[in-house]
Amino acid sequence: MLKPIYAETNIKGDAQTSASQAVRSVRVNLAESPLGWLRARGMITDRQFAGGELLRQDYERAQLAPRVTMNWGAPPLGKGARGAPDPSGAMDRHLAAKARFDGAISAAGPGLNDILWRVICAGESVPSAERALGWPARAGRLVLTLALDRVADYYRIANAVKLL
Repeated sequence: MLKPIYAETNIKGDAQTSASQAVRSVRVNLAESPLGWLRARGMITDRQFAGGELLRQDYERAQLAPRVTMNWGAPPLGKGARGAPDPSGAMDRHLAAKARFDGAISAAGPGLNDILWRVICAGESVPSAERALGWPARAGRLVLTLALDRVADYYRIANAVKLL
């Protein structure tokens, strides 16, 4: 379990709030993910963090994580056989996200994509990933930064990225 690192940040209110409530303060846990933990301590750059977050978003959008429960979607309305889902719309977005994810993992290259997947997609800490891969201590962060640089290049992220 990662120790929480809290930061206060201001966000703009919506159009329906008054001028006195235009900005509100929000408390954010910067160590919510292993990647956030590394960024909060200055171990990765904003560009590397942005690349890793885009990779994680594509992983989630492509629904590549294994299911751990039953599909609780609504049952079919008719009494007849249930047909295949409509291939347009959401399915296209899943396929596009999977294509981006596969491209980013390929851009990282063999040997680098192992730790990339473990830390970003599976949410393992860097020391846990090092042990699972049989690597020496503190080698994982170096390899992860190289992989994140390649992923940021794949997503065409500029060097001067400013995030939360």
